Amino acid sequence: MVAAVVLPLAVASAGQVGEAARHAMAERPRDAAGGSGHKHASGSGKDSGRDHAARSRDDVVAGDAAGAEDAGGDGDAKIPDAGRTPGLLGLGLATAARCGPQLTSADGLEAQTCVLTQGADTWARTYYRNTTGKSLDSVLSLMGPGGRSVQMHCVTGTDDEPATCETPREHTKGGPDGYTAVDEFATRGADGALLLRSGSDAANVTNNGQPTGGS
Repeated sequence: MVAAVVLPLAVASAGQVGEAARHAMAERPRDAAGGSGHKHASGSGKDSGRDHAARSRDDVVAGDAAGAEDAGGDGDAKIPDAGRTPGLLGLGLATAARCGPQLTSADGLEAQTCVLTQGADTWARTYYRNTTGKSLDSVLSLMGPGGRSVQMHCVTGTDDEPATCETPREHTKGGPDGYTAVDEFATRGADGALLLRSGSDAANVTNNGQPTGGS
């Protein structure tokens, strides 16, 4: 099951990911583009069409793979859109996203937390936009079967731009439904006040974040 809610920042950043994919495809060596094992047909138009379609599919997969390899970069700051395939948003053709609700704190922090699964790997990612004007601490936790957990500490910028925080990928143990993710945003410092708690499940969010942007 893929749950997705759209933030305004998703639309703004989707074009950046598409542009990056196009650049990745343009920079591929000519031999690599034609070295997938498909024959270059010189016979009937029907055969040529099949080969052309096969090469086109290879190009799409290569472009999405390039986007998936850069998934941890700043250019991947967008929330999965139910109206688009994951591949178009740089997540890769085989990436599943299980996301909690999009939340907005009273201070103006927007966030949505997801558990992502691609192949044999699972990790957590939070999409956020910090409009508070202050740098914040973010602690993202991925909790898996058997009590195993992974944490990532991030510091948000103050530039009001879409961004992400994500944990390292780990080998999936059991099914992806056995994983949950929670991200806590707080003011900087040891005694920082909690501003927002965003989770991949609705049960893992706090009352100081109000759902926005859809249902």
